[in-house]
Amino acid sequence: MFYFDEKTATDLEFDQIKVWLTEACQTETVESRVQKLQPLRDQKKVEESLNLTHDLQLIRNRGVQFPRLTLEELKKELKLLSISGSVLQIKSLIKLLDASLMVNELFLFFKEHKENYEHLQSLMGQAYYTTAIEKEMDKVLDKHLKIKDDASEALKSIRQGMQSCRKQINRNFDRALRSALNNGYIDPTKESVIDNRRVLTVLSSYKREVQGRVMGGSKTGSLTYIEPQVNRALNFELDQLIDDERKEIQRILAELSEFFRSQYELLLEYQKIVYAFDEVNAKEKLARKIDGVKPQLNLKNQDTFLKEAYHPILLVKNVAAKLKTIPQTFELKKENRLLVISGPNAGGKSITLKTMGLLQLMFQSGLMVSVNPKSKMAFFDYILSDIGDNQSIENELSTYSYRLQRMNFFLKKTSPKTLLLLDEFGTGSDPDLGGALAEVFFETIYKDGCFGVITTHYSNIKLKASELPEAVNANMLFNRTTLSPEFQLSMGQPGSSFTFEVAQKNGIPKDMIEQAKTKVDGQKIHFDQLISDLQREKSVLQKLKKESYQSKQLMDETKEAFERKRIHFEELLETQQKRIERNDKYLSQGQKMHHFIESYPSKAKGKQPAFLKEVKKYITMEKSKREAALKKLNEANEVKKAAQKSKAKQQQNKPSKSKKPEKPIEVGLKVKLKTGKQVGEVISIDGNDAKVVFGNLTAKVKVKELRVV
Repeated sequence: MFYFDEKTATDLEFDQIKVWLTEACQTETVESRVQKLQPLRDQKKVEESLNLTHDLQLIRNRGVQFPRLTLEELKKELKLLSISGSVLQIKSLIKLLDASLMVNELFLFFKEHKENYEHLQSLMGQAYYTTAIEKEMDKVLDKHLKIKDDASEALKSIRQGMQSCRKQINRNFDRALRSALNNGYIDPTKESVIDNRRVLTVLSSYKREVQGRVMGGSKTGSLTYIEPQVNRALNFELDQLIDDERKEIQRILAELSEFFRSQYELLLEYQKIVYAFDEVNAKEKLARKIDGVKPQLNLKNQDTFLKEAYHPILLVKNVAAKLKTIPQTFELKKENRLLVISGPNAGGKSITLKTMGLLQLMFQSGLMVSVNPKSKMAFFDYILSDIGDNQSIENELSTYSYRLQRMNFFLKKTSPKTLLLLDEFGTGSDPDLGGALAEVFFETIYKDGCFGVITTHYSNIKLKASELPEAVNANMLFNRTTLSPEFQLSMGQPGSSFTFEVAQKNGIPKDMIEQAKTKVDGQKIHFDQLISDLQREKSVLQKLKKESYQSKQLMDETKEAFERKRIHFEELLETQQKRIERNDKYLSQGQKMHHFIESYPSKAKGKQPAFLKEVKKYITMEKSKREAALKKLNEANEVKKAAQKSKAKQQQNKPSKSKKPEKPIEVGLKVKLKTGKQVGEVISIDGNDAKVVFGNLTAKVKVKELRVV
């Protein structure tokens, strides 16, 4: 994108999307990165971002076991490692270990799924699978991630000395405590801890009776804390051992730090992987929040098709409030690149326009969008909007003055790769004068080849949209029975503002409404009424069309089901008949063999040769019958194949019939729609469009859709 308009981002509430995206991040660096997110210049980067998010979305949707993403910044650790001689502490080393374990798990995952998720695999960069870090850390840390006693021989010896010293200190202390208790010197609390040393809680009146060093006293002075004399040397020795332990641990950490310093380049790759997966993970979380998907990409032109598109912010709010959100479906293409939406106030015009704009900003920023996956989205160089009341007290600008300045700015950016989003187009001034200027603006942006979505109440803009071949009217449906909007976009016709109907619904007295009607030009009321009636009839026709389509679908499904059953039963019948014939044959042969068995002369040996001769003759005859039948079947198959080859050859040699040329469409000719039966007369032709009178109705249709009667 060559120009990013901050005002458009504000109008479309793009900042709210970035807030949600930021909340899904785990690292400060990626948070900072997404806070600056804006539409990208490079289409390949947009496609790459969508593919990465789509891969992770597939993994999560399929329930595939994916490594836990431990995404922590390594910036501080890498900075320290770049300083020679610096030592990383345990917390930092554990972060590096976690990063290594996560990356290794990712490598194992992608090895198992090497044919899938190739976009995510590309994020692994120059990193490689290695257990060296894990093994090195395992030498030093136990399962609780503490320094092992045997991390070094010196540490092992120090900790053995510490253990022995503590045991002796505890034994001595217990003896001193019992002695003091027996003498009645000890307070009921018995003991306390000061500077990590066990001390006796002695009643101050007896402090001189107990040998040892005074370590302090209570606030009231009634108690004195005494370190037993027998432990003073041992406690000093323990302090020395603790210091030796600290120094040895620091030496071990220094060695570990040097090892990690040798792995610096790999750790840099880990950091890149952490950032990359944090960003993709955040985008996938956002997609889940708004029911986002990857649309189809159109890289050839600016044609855009949004199917079942939701305004993501409205969708999230309605889901939280358990309210239904109605999706919108519309298309912007070269033949219909300017969409003019009209209809009643609070009917959904502005939210439809904002849906288009916000989804376009998100798409060009590489984010999933709340649409049906069959939607197709293109790229624009400019996305510009004029939405809402923009009075400026500071600059002494009225709403209309601001809009004029904004429109003047737009006129410098218009091109076939510009998307304009104009809400309440032309309002803010005298309806007649403002409407005239708005019409000139509309004609100008049309000539410059812009794409756009425009909402308006002006009749002249609706009329102009119906006259221009690359503009199209649409309206937000309104239920005249309940006097309430349906929040559903309908393409092809302008909509009425339903001014008086909405007024009636809001309690304005009927006599005042009737009085208001007398003050308006009758033709204007008639025109508005005509639009309203057409909208109502269109709603009825759409309902009938939907019911007809559903009935036809049901009929086709029933027909297909019947045909499947018919074929199934015919196959069953044929199988049954063959089975009966085969069984009859077997029965006949079985009866014949039964007859032979009954007739077999088992005792009269002289008759056996003649009888066996008769059996042999019968078997030979049956065998020859079967061979003859098989030969006949093979010959029939050969004849059939030869006939099919001959027919195919004739078809190839047969000259093709040339299509009778269609008569060209001209003014005055009687024509029919290729998909209809009603005859009409052509009254004018403008390029690819023709105006045809069908009875009392005049319609504008494409010439290619007509045929001469």
